[in-house]
Amino acid sequence: MAAVDIDVPVETEQQLRNHDDLERQAEGFKEQGNLFYSKKDYSEAFNYYTKAIDASPKNASYYGNRAATLMMLCRFREALEDSQQAVRLDDCFMKGHLREGKCHLSLGNAMAASRCFQKVLELEPSNREAQQENKNATTLLEYERMADFGFEKRDFRKVVYCMDRALALASACHRFKILKAECLALLGRYPEAQSVASDILRMDSTNADALYVRGLCLYYEDCIDKAVQFFVQALRMAPDHEKARLACRNAKALKAKKDEGNQAFKSSSYEAAYQLYTEALTIDPNNIKTNAKLYCNRATAGAKLKKLNQAIEDCTSAIKLDDTYIKAYLRRAQCYMDTEQYEEAVRDYEKVYQTEKTSDHKHLLKTAQMELKKSKRKDYYKVLGVGKNATEDEIKKAYRKRALMHHPDRHSAATPEVQKEEEKKFKEVGEAFTVLSDPKKKIRYDNGHDLEDDGCFDGGVGFNCELSE
Repeated sequence: MAAVDIDVPVETEQQLRNHDDLERQAEGFKEQGNLFYSKKDYSEAFNYYTKAIDASPKNASYYGNRAATLMMLCRFREALEDSQQAVRLDDCFMKGHLREGKCHLSLGNAMAASRCFQKVLELEPSNREAQQENKNATTLLEYERMADFGFEKRDFRKVVYCMDRALALASACHRFKILKAECLALLGRYPEAQSVASDILRMDSTNADALYVRGLCLYYEDCIDKAVQFFVQALRMAPDHEKARLACRNAKALKAKKDEGNQAFKSSSYEAAYQLYTEALTIDPNNIKTNAKLYCNRATAGAKLKKLNQAIEDCTSAIKLDDTYIKAYLRRAQCYMDTEQYEEAVRDYEKVYQTEKTSDHKHLLKTAQMELKKSKRKDYYKVLGVGKNATEDEIKKAYRKRALMHHPDRHSAATPEVQKEEEKKFKEVGEAFTVLSDPKKKIRYDNGHDLEDDGCFDGGVGFNCELSE
């Protein structure tokens, strides 16, 4: 049977011509995009690949090229979408699978990346790039595993180490950045943690994890009111954010308990203040800066309650948490002074004066040094058994009592050793009375002058020596 000629409708011929024109136009756009790409003008390359896609939306290579451009612009999420569209249009598009894998890897999804690289190796078993990227995906999974284990063991330095190496392979992974920032905050490296969180918030102001880390840094820097604002904002973005919820609860509880303790102290309810600070210290062991202040506050309350040794321990705990905490050094130094531990007091005041060279700190240091010097001399007040504020009559009575107690005649029947010891004490009693009964000598003694260097003693009471002024 002879073939029958048929007429092609005019509209169909026109559509075919239009389609061919669009294809040629799309190819032209692609070529221009390639030119800009080769010149590393990725923004213009992106524009022309987009025009090519608009003209021919079923061409896998156009999506693949635009994905490559977006990757160079570090816009990996958009690049991932284009790569996925490319392989949907052509499942054998090897470069599309490779780019999809690289995007997954950069975004921190090692499992998905590995699947893509394996697909490439199915299409081209000798593809060295896919082999290497697949190894990178395996390495990334190992760093993730090590980081999870480190966080569980509270080895935050190990986590930061792992995340730094993970980010070298997955530079666009917000999850890794947030984990690193959180651990930096837990290590007290707040500026670094803030910087990482702020970088993420510049790209995504609603990122709940980054808001949480910003709040965490403020919380650990004892800016609790501001911290609560960030925690609340994080919970607004992600109501199920458990870490933000816990941190917000701890922050509010810590501030309330601390304020309650401060109020009790101001009301002179020192026992209540001491107890409230103790309760506050149990709320969050990780909040180093606030806990340092709580230890110092409890030490202040303890000093008021005459718990001087406990106050020294609390100041030491505060300094262990924050070795730049001047107030804790000052409080501990005063407690050392009150317990006559002058060497320790001098050491603390020296530390303070080296840090803040104020006239007040200089005076405190000189006072401690003087008391230390005085403590190394004979304590004539102790020899007579009187306080440093004893009156002239009290000093006389004490002298008579001690002189009688150690007089050699009283111990004439004792052994030679005892006689020698009692004679020594008798002379010391005389020396003490010589100084403390003479107003000028007493003033010089109280001011720390070493009277023995003045040659004022020659055996006891009755020896006359004018003090040089």
